Amino acid sequence: MGKLRKSMTAAIIAGLFFGGAGVAVADSWHELNLTTSGASFKGAWAWQSKKVVPSGLHVKGVLKDEKANDGHNVYLRLRVYSYPWGEIRGVQRKSVKVDKVLSDGAVLVTKEVRMHLCRDRGSLRPDNCTPLRLYKRK
Repeated sequence: MGKLRKSMTAAIIAGLFFGGAGVAVADSWHELNLTTSGASFKGAWAWQSKKVVPSGLHVKGVLKDEKANDGHNVYLRLRVYSYPWGEIRGVQRKSVKVDKVLSDGAVLVTKEVRMHLCRDRGSLRPDNCTPLRLYKRK
């Protein structure tokens, strides 16, 4: 009788622990929908703990070239503080699945990242981009 009670208690505690961990992970994802003329990104982002490998800013979703016949590419740009811009490039005339963890050392210690979506219109015309958005670690 004592062994049964102990094993049932252990099972209940394990269920509560793993159920709570699943909720914490689900709550950390934030919707990310960006659109500009000729480009869209629909997905989500989350800060991953330093305990997760690789840790950093996790971005996943679909990066899409909305104007297939214009000859221009699309990209998602990210920046941490005054570090150089990072890019996730799309493919002309296609939708690309993105599942990337930005694990630069600066991303691991920062609490903010700036992000926007752009359509690359070549060297003679400026790219058209969404307004720069600020995302913060909670």
